[in-house]
Amino acid sequence: MIEISTEKYTDITSIAIGGFDGMHIGHQHLFDALDESGAILVIETGYANLTPKKEREHYSHYPIIYFELNKIRHLNDVGFFELLLKTFPKLKKIVVGYDFHFGKDRCYNANSLEKLMQRIDGQVVIIERVCLNNESIHSHKIRKKLLENKLVSANQELGHHYTIEGIMIKGQGIGAKELVATINLEVNGFLLPKDGVYATLTSINNEAFSHQSVSFIGNRSSTDNSFAIETHILNTKISAHDKVRISFISYIRDNKKFDTLELLKQQIHDDIKNAKKALNPLKL
Repeated sequence: MIEISTEKYTDITSIAIGGFDGMHIGHQHLFDALDESGAILVIETGYANLTPKKEREHYSHYPIIYFELNKIRHLNDVGFFELLLKTFPKLKKIVVGYDFHFGKDRCYNANSLEKLMQRIDGQVVIIERVCLNNESIHSHKIRKKLLENKLVSANQELGHHYTIEGIMIKGQGIGAKELVATINLEVNGFLLPKDGVYATLTSINNEAFSHQSVSFIGNRSSTDNSFAIETHILNTKISAHDKVRISFISYIRDNKKFDTLELLKQQIHDDIKNAKKALNPLKL
C-alpha cells in the first residue's frame, strides 16, 4: 500500500491536490494551473479504478506524490497544512477543485486552506466546475458511462482512451488452433467496461500503442463459459507479451453465444473487419 512520503521535495513550489482517479479533463485544468516547479499530490483512497495506483503517471508530466488517506484522515486543518509544509518546504501555491474537502470528517475545504496559506503569503487557486456538452465531469460519471456502453462520451471526458493493464495468462488453448490467436490477460484493480467486443489499441511490454487489435471482455459462452479478457493483435504476430495495456477505441458488439465454432469464427472475422474500420477512419 502507498504510504505518506517522508521525503522532502525542496524544488516543488506548487501542488494540485485531489484523488485524481481518471486523470480526466477536469483534473487537467488543475494541472494547467501549476507552476513549472509543480507536482501532483494524490490522496490515495484505495478505491481508484480508472487510474489505480501509479497508473496516473501515464497522463501527466508532473511528478506525482501519494498520501494514503487512512494515514491522514484524522488530521485537522492545521495538521494537514503542517504536513504539506514539511513535505514541500518551498510551497507557495495550492490548486484544488471547487468541491475539495479534507481532514477529519471532511469538514475543511478550500477556504480553510486559503486562511492557512496566508500565513506564508501563499495562494490557493480554486478551479471551478469543468463541463463538456453541458455536463459536469466527474470520475463517478465516467465509470457509469463505461459500464453502460457510452465509451465515446467516457473517452471524451477522460481526454484519452480508457486503458487497462494486465499480465498474460494461459488461455483455453483453442484460439490459435480453431479461431484466432489471442493474448489472455489477468487484470486487477481496473474497472472493466461493459462486456463485449471492442476495437482497441494494444501496447506490449511498455511500448507505444502501436498494435491495432480487437478485444473481448466477458464469459466465453460459446466455449467453456469462463470469464476472459482477450486481445487479438491485427496483422502482426507477437511472441513476448508479459505486460499488456489495452486502450478502448470503440464498441463493436455485445457478447453472444454461437452454436458452433465455425459460426463463432465467422463472427470473429467480421469483428476484425469492423475493428479495422474503426481504427482506420481515413480508409472508410
